[in-house]
Amino acid sequence: MATMRPLIEQRADPHIHKHEDGYYYFTASVPGYDRLELRRAASIEALAEAPPITVWRKPESGPFSELIWAPELHHHRDRWYLYLAAAPSREIRNGLFQHRMYAISTEAADPLTGTWSSPVQVETGVDSFCLDATTFVHQGRLYYVWAQKAPDIPGNSNLYIAPMETPESISGPPVRLSVPEFEWETRGFSVNEGPAVLCRHGRVYLTYSASATDENYCMGMLWADADADLLDPASWTKSPTPVFESDPPNAIFGPGHNSFTVAEDDQTDLLVYHARTYTEIEGDPLWDPNRHTYVKRIHWDVDGFPLFGKPSSRD
Repeated sequence: MATMRPLIEQRADPHIHKHEDGYYYFTASVPGYDRLELRRAASIEALAEAPPITVWRKPESGPFSELIWAPELHHHRDRWYLYLAAAPSREIRNGLFQHRMYAISTEAADPLTGTWSSPVQVETGVDSFCLDATTFVHQGRLYYVWAQKAPDIPGNSNLYIAPMETPESISGPPVRLSVPEFEWETRGFSVNEGPAVLCRHGRVYLTYSASATDENYCMGMLWADADADLLDPASWTKSPTPVFESDPPNAIFGPGHNSFTVAEDDQTDLLVYHARTYTEIEGDPLWDPNRHTYVKRIHWDVDGFPLFGKPSSRD
């Protein structure tokens, strides 16, 4: 069996943000896909017992009234932002749900008790299925990275990047960084989604998740030189093999949709991800609630590349 227990059970697409106040903030997709929750604690381990606070619930109808997915909490320009994907219904068209990307915000110092704005759609200039937005600041510039269906490219979603004018709007055309092309990216579904960014050792690392959300789910990685033009696809190199995948001997399956944080020492890099502990899923994996949140240490090789190890091991 697995050598590591989940940090938090039944929380998929986990995101942990360590803020300048020293606290950790946790959010994730909840099994009902009906609300946004936040937890806060002084340590990673304490998040497991921290009370979840609902800061937003979906309305009964409208463009963001169903399937609230993959929230991320970020702090930009003296405001908190929760980025999310939501659909107007559970209808599937041409094999896809109808998600679009939104942001809510608050100027409160404490995001758990603040008053949050209504969702604002983050427009990309392409009206198609999109989700899993993340943001990061590099060399003073704010960027937006996300997954979206391109009308002229087969598959579910590709990865895109754009600079941001405000934390709710992009300021340039989307730049495509990756499409599902390898066998391990196209098992069940052709998917590149769930991007996460880590800037270390003179590079910008961009991890993402690929394939269907069962035991085939896994992580890939792109990277660029820290001084390169991140909006030029030629700046990025893509790993031809997954960097994190199922560990059947230890019963950890489909690890992915990760984020990054740091340990209490502010030095040790940590990988935050979800995974399942079995493969016998009845029906659509989307409705199986048992994707659990795990956290493990990242090691680095002599060339400064991350080593994620096995999803069943804390180290």
